[in-house]
Amino acid sequence: MGLEFSDPYAPLPAGLPVPVDDRACRHLVGMRLPAITLQSSNNSAVDLSQIAFRERTVLFFFPAAGRPGVPDPTGWSLIPGARGCTPQLCDYRDATSEFQKRGIRLFGVSSQRHEDLVEIGQRNRLQYELLSDEDLRLTKALHLPTFKVQSPVGLVPPVCIRRLSLVVSKGRIEKIFYPVFPPNKNASEVLAYLKESGPL
Repeated sequence: MGLEFSDPYAPLPAGLPVPVDDRACRHLVGMRLPAITLQSSNNSAVDLSQIAFRERTVLFFFPAAGRPGVPDPTGWSLIPGARGCTPQLCDYRDATSEFQKRGIRLFGVSSQRHEDLVEIGQRNRLQYELLSDEDLRLTKALHLPTFKVQSPVGLVPPVCIRRLSLVVSKGRIEKIFYPVFPPNKNASEVLAYLKESGPL
């Protein structure tokens, strides 16, 4: 079986399997973020327990963003919610100023390696930080849903975090978005909630 390649910047193909709500995130509302420090794409250390006390923060989790010319894992398009990370990242990039106007901090989180997230952030000109949970400490502490990749290739880790977004205020999770589909509409969905709920 040959390697599968796709353009991460191409429109999402029709017929992708749509993720369903398996209730794997119902426990998150009201949880306090743990005292776990993750390395960010700007090479700083971010203590999750210290964010969102003075301002709301959005954490959006994504499985693995691709790179042109790097093959996909076998069957990547068949995993519900796997494809579409780069469109999601760029959707948040294009909406960054809207989040900033509302005083919202923004972080993307993945189990991809720190060095890969640095390259992804630079290539896509992201104005927000990407956090690496490569060892899954945050994922396990929050009991986030994951999926395994049978044949990880290139940038894709063997265990990926399922796509979800969290709004955090005063150190606690206020709102969850799960499942997230389509990924390239996630930022506007979160912004709509923030506009409707108003300031803290």
